[in-house]
Amino acid sequence: MNWSALLSLTLMVVQSWPCSPSTQNCSTQNTDQSFTAVRRLKRAWVWEPLFATEEQTSVVPVYVGQLKSDLEKQDGNIKYTLTGEGAGSIFVIDEYNGKIYVTQKLDREKKPFYTLRAQAINRSTQLPVEPESEFIINVRDINDHEPQFLDGPYVATVPEMSPEGTSVTQVTATDGDDPSYGNSARLLYSLIQGQPYFSVEPKTGVIRMASEMDRETKDQYLVIIQAKDMVGQAGAFSATATVTINLSDVNDNPPKFQQRLYYMNVSEDAPVGTTVGKVCAEDSDIGENAAMNYSIEGHDSDVFDIITNNETQEGIILLKKRVDYESKRRYSIRAKVINRYIDDRFLKEEPFEDKTVVKINVEDADEPPVFTSENYVMEIAEGAASGSLVGIVTARDPDADDCPVSYSIVHGMHLKRLFSINEHNGTIITTKPLDREIASWHNLTVTATETRNPEKISETNVYIQVLDVNDHAPEFPKYYETFVCENAVSGQLIQSISAVDQDDSPEGHHFYFLLAQEATNNSHFSVKDNQDNTAGIFTAKSGFRREEQFYFYLPILILDNGTPPLTSTNTLTVTVCNCDTEINTFYCRYGAFLYSMGLSTEALVAILACILILLVFFLAILAIRQQRKKSPFSEKIEEFRENIVRYDDEGGGEEDTEAFDISALRTHTVMRTHKPRKKVTTEIHSLYRQSLQVGPDSAIFRQFISEKLEEANTDPSAPPYDSLQTYAFEGTGSLAGSLSSLSSNMSDVDQSYDYLTDWGPHFKQLAGMYTSHRSVGD
Repeated sequence: MNWSALLSLTLMVVQSWPCSPSTQNCSTQNTDQSFTAVRRLKRAWVWEPLFATEEQTSVVPVYVGQLKSDLEKQDGNIKYTLTGEGAGSIFVIDEYNGKIYVTQKLDREKKPFYTLRAQAINRSTQLPVEPESEFIINVRDINDHEPQFLDGPYVATVPEMSPEGTSVTQVTATDGDDPSYGNSARLLYSLIQGQPYFSVEPKTGVIRMASEMDRETKDQYLVIIQAKDMVGQAGAFSATATVTINLSDVNDNPPKFQQRLYYMNVSEDAPVGTTVGKVCAEDSDIGENAAMNYSIEGHDSDVFDIITNNETQEGIILLKKRVDYESKRRYSIRAKVINRYIDDRFLKEEPFEDKTVVKINVEDADEPPVFTSENYVMEIAEGAASGSLVGIVTARDPDADDCPVSYSIVHGMHLKRLFSINEHNGTIITTKPLDREIASWHNLTVTATETRNPEKISETNVYIQVLDVNDHAPEFPKYYETFVCENAVSGQLIQSISAVDQDDSPEGHHFYFLLAQEATNNSHFSVKDNQDNTAGIFTAKSGFRREEQFYFYLPILILDNGTPPLTSTNTLTVTVCNCDTEINTFYCRYGAFLYSMGLSTEALVAILACILILLVFFLAILAIRQQRKKSPFSEKIEEFRENIVRYDDEGGGEEDTEAFDISALRTHTVMRTHKPRKKVTTEIHSLYRQSLQVGPDSAIFRQFISEKLEEANTDPSAPPYDSLQTYAFEGTGSLAGSLSSLSSNMSDVDQSYDYLTDWGPHFKQLAGMYTSHRSVGD
């Protein structure tokens, strides 16, 4: 490190450092250092700390302090100068004695200190006797600012019933005075308005609860806080702030019914769900703390119900079950209400519920008749004679006057044809015999109507079961197709049979099978009852001959177990088949068909051969007719072909026969003698000009058409396909005349096409064609 530089810096700091308050003489001595040639300067400035009080107003400068050099000999030879902040304007110095004065009012809050530099100069030599020294004049504060609440007005919320000492909020005031000097900025908080509910901490401004408060009594308080500086001493400034404190709700109040007894009415014909009435409980709390639920206590809760209207917090009593004036005319129910959300802190004071009594009177109404049963089930045997009793339905008027009722059957004319009811006593009878096999149950709807008030109608269902009677004999369930081979042996099973019965049997059906008496002695077959409602048909001999007997008819007797038992005779047809022992059903059916037709196999083959010959003959005739409809051309089809020739040469019109050789359509094998086509161009021009002067019925026009037709028919060079040529007569009625070039009196040779050359390059080729055509004509 450079020690010379460090020493120089130390000397400069010491030279410029102001004297401390306890130092009376500040001097520098010249000291010779052993390690450097630098000379230490002697300090001779003498002053005390300088202060200027703010906000001082005076017509004469106010003394601040004095700068003095100990080199001064009181001879006035030293001159004091002052430079720096405010020098010459705010602060002045007496150049003879070094006294400093302030000439203007100072404001510490704008500028708390001023930095100045002083120098002592020898008047004779004008050389400094003291090095320039920097010093500070501090502006001393006075209490000239009031406290301010910058964040006011204040709004705070605290739950009601909060315990004493609960913090509500904090208010803070500021003071523009110097907090490091005196008590000007030391604030003290106090409560001007808000006792005895609130208190404030003097030093921090924290507002606290001073007692428990009920929101239902008062929900808002206006508190005034004062902040005073100078620690509240005399002459201090003060400021106030307003704090609005709101008490938030807690559930500290139970619901209470407005009435201890309610009276309501309900009609006996009111349907389920009808609103009977409303009860209402009051709760001093608000919001969810006032939410409540209603309920019904006691045995009448099965007749009435209560629900809560969440918007109005009312209890709505509903009819849960139909009431009857004649059975019970008055109900007394107990309604209960309880808070939905309960604060456990307040349960020890009282239960958060309430009860009331609701008396409900049932009003009499004209009710429809009531049947003694909701549904009736009746029975009657099938086949019962007309007018047989089925059953009786009974209804009565539940009202006190007991009005007579009349009965009727509704829903369907079919049921009315089978049953009838006595309108006075409800007796149901049959109008015709019933058949269980057609319908085993009948459903009726019977109505009962008050005679004095036909609008009062009630209905009931009557279910009538038709009891079974054994009136149907058993029978085969289907047609049995039975075959027996000619070589069948005795005792061979050829068919299994069963039976059905339309009747019902309580014990279950049981059928018995046996041959009828007339077929027992000379039958070739036997019947074996299997005792399970089936039977087997067996052969009673060996060998059968179709030539002797083709069909056998077996009368089978079937007996049921009904009361009384019924029997039926069912015929089973057995067909003899040309087979050994295994039956081929298809072959047997084929043989039976031939037998029924009375034909042998040879006859059937002959018939089929005749049909086939007729079919071939018919197809041959169709082929010949189809051949006659073909094209009459004698040439072979291969001699005709189409050639598509594409060329880009622009032709000269109908008269240009040089562009395409029609011989390309000819074959090399078939060529006709070419007869030159008559030149008819000039003739066409002439005939057409004449046709303009005549109508389509003119002889000239008909001659023209005939000549064209003749040319087309006789021209050997015409292509081998039909050509349709249309000649249209333009007529003579147009005032504009014909636009066709055929009507011109001049020929193409007489016309000049020189104007085509003036149409531009697009028509250059056309102009060349017509120009060359004219040259050839010339």
